Amino acid sequence: MISTLLIANRGEIACRVIETARKMGIETVAVYSDVDARARHVDLADRAVRIGGAAPGESYLRGDQIIMAALEAGADAVHPGYGFLSENAAFVGAVEAAGLIFVGPSAEAIRAMGLKDRAKALMADAGVPVVPGYHGEDQEPGHLEVEAAEIGFPVLIKAVAGGGGKGMRRVDGPAGFMDALESAKAEALGAFGNDAVLIEKYVTKPRHIEVQVFGDGTRAVHLFERDCSLQRRHQKVIEEAPAPGMTEDVRAAMCSAAVRAAEAVGYKGAGTVEFIVDASEGLRADRFWFMEMNTRLQVEHPVTEAITGVDLVEWQLRVAGGEGLPVSQGDLAISGHAMEARLYAEDAEAGFLPSVGTLEHLRFPEGVRVDTGVSEGDVIPRFYDPMIAKLTVWGADRRAALRGMARALEGTEVAGTVTNVGFLSRLLAHEGFQSGDVDTGIIDRDGAGLVANAPMSEEARAIAAVTALGLGGGALQGFSLWAPLSHFVGIGEDVLRVTPRAGGADVEVSGQLLRLVSEVDGWRVDGEKVGLRAMRTSGGVQVFGRGGGFVALADPLARGGVERKGAVLAPMPGRVVRVAVSTGDTVREGDVLAVLEAMKMEHRLLAARDGVVGEVLVRAGDQVEAGLELVRLEDEA
Repeated sequence: MISTLLIANRGEIACRVIETARKMGIETVAVYSDVDARARHVDLADRAVRIGGAAPGESYLRGDQIIMAALEAGADAVHPGYGFLSENAAFVGAVEAAGLIFVGPSAEAIRAMGLKDRAKALMADAGVPVVPGYHGEDQEPGHLEVEAAEIGFPVLIKAVAGGGGKGMRRVDGPAGFMDALESAKAEALGAFGNDAVLIEKYVTKPRHIEVQVFGDGTRAVHLFERDCSLQRRHQKVIEEAPAPGMTEDVRAAMCSAAVRAAEAVGYKGAGTVEFIVDASEGLRADRFWFMEMNTRLQVEHPVTEAITGVDLVEWQLRVAGGEGLPVSQGDLAISGHAMEARLYAEDAEAGFLPSVGTLEHLRFPEGVRVDTGVSEGDVIPRFYDPMIAKLTVWGADRRAALRGMARALEGTEVAGTVTNVGFLSRLLAHEGFQSGDVDTGIIDRDGAGLVANAPMSEEARAIAAVTALGLGGGALQGFSLWAPLSHFVGIGEDVLRVTPRAGGADVEVSGQLLRLVSEVDGWRVDGEKVGLRAMRTSGGVQVFGRGGGFVALADPLARGGVERKGAVLAPMPGRVVRVAVSTGDTVREGDVLAVLEAMKMEHRLLAARDGVVGEVLVRAGDQVEAGLELVRLEDEA
């Protein structure tokens, strides 16, 4: 049995392995880069060892440093997690040469499955169906062009090494083949140092279904299938198990093929056999083909654990420690339905660009499995994958799992960085996904509607305005000699009038008056409970829940006022000291329009954008109230 385990990884997978090892009584050793010195996985482990600089090439990809750390810490085994060195056969050999146990398959199995062309030839020999295509060694462009024509267009050019969509091109006809081939080869060479490609028949309505397998080096079992068809740029977004629409005969054919694949390479540990499925006529036993095998634990393994009740990491550690397969195939069964969503710090509207920032607030709802490697207050580093967490829900059936995931996303609260939670919610509500009619092209086809953030609801905007004023609870009555004091808050392109009163506030938004009441567990709007929560952040107000969003708040005194539909408003009561513009003047963003004296200080009111002064509504010496229009700006002709 393993007594001390070093986890050669970071983030949520390192935390995941540590938690299971702790339950098994195994001491854990974490490794960390300079920017991860206070990371969650470091805090969870019994010991931690620094292995280098922030960049992966200086730390988590330094196999020599990791092995040295394991030996110095007295570890007897190394768990690679996923990513980094998890499928590096040379690293496996070095770990074992140092007298350590590698928790995973042999170097030979990794090499056998590492190159797609060789793997597919091996699978064909083992009786596993493979996609019609060319996997030969002749890489002469003219020969590849002939092979593509014989396969029949459309075809897919794929790099034989690596993954993640790099070195991959779809070609719909002979005319574009040579250009696509040149592009794919160049990208593959740059990404993997190997420009060899293979050519496969392109499936017009593809589904990505994979089978979880587990072996002891001789025998293997399967833990059923997962559907991973919801992808963007060949990266999975939402996964589920079992696959919707799966029939028992197709499951039996696919899962038995996966077991044959694992046993063909003497597989040891947890692995995943991925199939491409032609769903144009539903799921059929003669319409799935081997795509590749991931010789490691997968990111989406929690959905398999949820429907089988198995701890795959515990199985990994037991088999690596010398035990046999924990169960036989007949002991495994499917219970219910599970879904996993990957929560990232990324901006979907900006092409899924990673978003760095500090997690000022981080909360997850009850009843949801959360795999995370971060804590509130952590900074999202720019050096690694920007995943915040994986949310996994289980339901008695798919409909229940869909409802559970919708609630999980609605109840997730992240502030301080942009996230993809809105995109995930819209994807979950997609008509095709709801009905189980999925394929890998959903996001590409319907991307515009999925990535665009919906406008905030009027209730959310009203709550944001009240929160921006710091009136989030307690006695909110504003003080004035004759009436409650009103405030004006810029929310997006509009200005909302907020009048505090005991226990709440009245907010004028879109021409109607909403009455807000602050309660311990949230807000009521016009007497109705709304599932919205809000908080101030360093850059604005974040409203959580359906219809919510983020509002960036400019300091009205720093910008010189709030603009509403072309009119610059006084941010507070005061006296106009100077008017700096006249009707017809052209102004640029940041130009001084007027100077207001308030609270014994002078405040410059600046143009928020370029424009032409359409009208000046005040003169020097005028006393003005908050929200009064001072200058109207028009667009330049």
